[in-house]
Amino acid sequence: MPPALEAPQATARRLKRPLIKFLASGAYLGSLPIAPGTAGALLGVVIARWLCIPLWTRAPAIFPLIFALAFVLACYVAGAAESIWGEHDSSHIVLDEVLGMIAALFLLPSGWLWTVAAFALFRLFDILKPWPASSFDRMSGGAGVMLDDLAAGIYANLVLQIARRLL
Repeated sequence: MPPALEAPQATARRLKRPLIKFLASGAYLGSLPIAPGTAGALLGVVIARWLCIPLWTRAPAIFPLIFALAFVLACYVAGAAESIWGEHDSSHIVLDEVLGMIAALFLLPSGWLWTVAAFALFRLFDILKPWPASSFDRMSGGAGVMLDDLAAGIYANLVLQIARRLL
């Protein structure tokens, strides 16, 4: 059937699939053959430094609400992407690393030393998946994809917040 004669729902489905793939893969970084998760975390650093840090510096009370909304939407996108790629927590999905990295950097000093430390700790916790991240990783659906990386970001942030106070 020509696109002009498609039902509106079919057109929406046809347009939604590429958008889901684009968002879930972090602008296709998830398609990299080597270290797509690391590339997604680096995208998270870029987004945090140029968008999130200025926002949470000016409106620290509003940022958690925006992040929560983005996280809920990301759960939907990750779940839809799992259906598209046909596998749980596909390596193509790096949106979880993007938001996990933003969580790792939340309210840390904006210097590069803190950013590098947050990146290293986030990747370490993302790979090791200490409890409860390991239990989240076994959950099905978009929430399962997203929660283990959010936990890794929170772990990294807590370690650095403690280090910040001790130094």
